[in-house]
Amino acid sequence: MNKDKLNIGIFTDTYTPFINGVTTSVLILKKFLEKMGHNVYIVTVNNESLHFKYEEDGRIIRIPGVPTGIYEYRLTGIYPLKVIKEIKKWNLDIIHSQTEFGVGTFARIIAKQLGIPLVHTYHTMYEDYVHYITHGYFNKSSKKIVEHLTLFYCDKTISELIVPTKKAYELFKDKYKVDRNVYVVPSGIELDKFYKENNKELNKLELRKSLGIDKDDFVVLFVGRMGTEKNVELLLQSMKNLKDSCKKLKLLVVGSGPQLEEYMEYVKDNKLDKCVIFTGAVPWDKIQDYYLISDVFTTASTTETQGLTVVEAMASSLPVVAIDDDSFSGTVIDGLNGFIFKNKRDYKRCIIKLYEDRELVKKLSKQARISSEVHSGKYFAERILDVYRIAINNYDNTSIVNKIKNAIRGDNDEQDGDS
Repeated sequence: MNKDKLNIGIFTDTYTPFINGVTTSVLILKKFLEKMGHNVYIVTVNNESLHFKYEEDGRIIRIPGVPTGIYEYRLTGIYPLKVIKEIKKWNLDIIHSQTEFGVGTFARIIAKQLGIPLVHTYHTMYEDYVHYITHGYFNKSSKKIVEHLTLFYCDKTISELIVPTKKAYELFKDKYKVDRNVYVVPSGIELDKFYKENNKELNKLELRKSLGIDKDDFVVLFVGRMGTEKNVELLLQSMKNLKDSCKKLKLLVVGSGPQLEEYMEYVKDNKLDKCVIFTGAVPWDKIQDYYLISDVFTTASTTETQGLTVVEAMASSLPVVAIDDDSFSGTVIDGLNGFIFKNKRDYKRCIIKLYEDRELVKKLSKQARISSEVHSGKYFAERILDVYRIAINNYDNTSIVNKIKNAIRGDNDEQDGDS
């Protein structure tokens, strides 16, 4: 396959205006693939209504979807004929699915019907989210079902499989025992957005003041969903002890989710109102402001496949204090660009060390910025493009082999008929 410019169809259950890690990954991929001269088309769910919508200027098809009950996610099983006709016009060279279900299923149908190679990126460690559906019942059997479904969608129905981290790679190779190529390609970030020098117009003192943060406060930031799987409880519980030894310490919590009210009640009940600040949901085009008014970023989540907020923090020159999890290995290097902690006591030790040594913070900050550079959107798109070309070449070769086999089979059938 020597075609310089590809027509690429990205199929995803989540896209703007709903922002999460998958949406961010897709937006970055689309932007940088288009910069390289490729044509990128999006097939996603219509989050606003139960109607089909085609945005010609953005090359986006939105298919009707129904709420799942998990955050703002919607799923669809509705594939109108006019959608299929429109996709045919795109003359796609490759389809890249970003989800196993809903629109991901549609991607598999279209790929098979139109004879197009299918690349898939596995973003979500579903076993960590089973509790949202089962509410604690039948978790063991539900996880087994998730394993079977994941293997079906990620191993049996696609041309090539991409995962963002070594943790996801090991899930397929060590636990699920898949015998296929698995490409580790960390999702890219639009790094420039988070650089200090590109946000000089930001009035940091004014934003801090509006949040109840003083000029000399030491701000530890968390960005993410307010959900059980993010382990925000550890950060909140730790503040009960830290607030006495670190008088100017503030925990800034950015994001919304099902546990937000519960967390706010916890803070109120434990008299942490003055040192823990919740912002709720923040517009995507303003998210960098909250990194840039902070001193350190932290996360205690063990359910990430990659943890894009960690990279965003590093691009913002923030040292990262992250829980010991494979999602962050290779990104957070203990003592170089942040610290890794194993438990609550270890976490508090890391925070106190940074709180008391601002020179250390500066040193780690410089390395954090440098470390983020390998996650550029351009590098990400180039790596993905390599996988596309492998999928196309292998698919073309398979098609040729199949044609030869069919021709030989046809000749043999004719000979058998003559004898």
